[in-house]
Amino acid sequence: MGKPTVHDIAREAGVSLATVDRVLNARPGVRAQTVARVREAVERLGYVRDTYAANLARQKQYRFAFVLPEGPNQFLDTFRTALGEATQAQAADRLTARVLTAPAHDPHAVVRLLNDLPTGRLDGVAIMTPETPQVRDAVSRLKSAGLPIVALVSDLPNSERDHFVGINSYQAGRTAGLLMGRFIREVTGAVLVVTQSMQARDSIERRLGFDHVMGEQFNGLSILPSVETHGDPVRMARILAQAFRANPGIRGVYSMGPGNAALLDALRPTGRLGELAVVAHELTPTTRQALIDREIDAVINQNVGHLVRSALRVLRAKCDGAEIFAAQERIRIDIVLRENLP
Repeated sequence: MGKPTVHDIAREAGVSLATVDRVLNARPGVRAQTVARVREAVERLGYVRDTYAANLARQKQYRFAFVLPEGPNQFLDTFRTALGEATQAQAADRLTARVLTAPAHDPHAVVRLLNDLPTGRLDGVAIMTPETPQVRDAVSRLKSAGLPIVALVSDLPNSERDHFVGINSYQAGRTAGLLMGRFIREVTGAVLVVTQSMQARDSIERRLGFDHVMGEQFNGLSILPSVETHGDPVRMARILAQAFRANPGIRGVYSMGPGNAALLDALRPTGRLGELAVVAHELTPTTRQALIDREIDAVINQNVGHLVRSALRVLRAKCDGAEIFAAQERIRIDIVLRENLP
């Protein structure tokens, strides 16, 4: 027996093809009893909808916006490249994705951008930004307009976002803590923690996981307060110099966010890069070369291609009312060392 069709559903439910189409596409104008009868027929027949064919027949488009931080950032450069490649590969599916940027450390600019999005000309939005009350309100307005929302890399768990695409940052922080303690190989000393902003959810969760492991397994090491650079290389150099003057016992540096080029530039004049244990996030040209040069000991990475493809799959599934397969969308935490560079 061949696969069941919409004609089989209409015959089984005793309704017209037009009614089946309205029910399958969740359009109004069908009585609740009729909707139930059509859905029961779908279940009995084991009908699986060919979303691609249905969208092609309706000339459906997927128009997505990706809201990202602006400014020089190698991780984001890699992300944009991967997004361009993914959308080009899905052009036949009538999928487009435009990138919009706002200053990473100006929440008001982010909110203005989100509030100005042309909701009538979009089918979904992916957002990479710290969570603030204003951002949560903006997400709520986008949801009220009927748009699915995906949080990228840094979660927005208290908002109405539909899905988060990124690694488990608490587990990533724990991983960094274990690596740091093993690399230092000393009972005492201090560890410096650097990030762009502690407003970002991923930095908060990474610091929490890092502190938990250090306290559990390496409690002789002193973990210094997080240093925020706000993406400013001059500030990075100044505060690192101050930190090393104030804490000559620093044995390791954990970089929780982007800005690793500025971090390395600030550490090189100290002459201690070879002896410090350094753990960073995201495999970029800078961190790759630093691994080769033995300036960084380990990089905790998330596959950017997987991030992009997962975000697009989730947004499409939300548009189509389709199921999201959690195992497929789970982003893996990778540990990259000099010895296993891809």
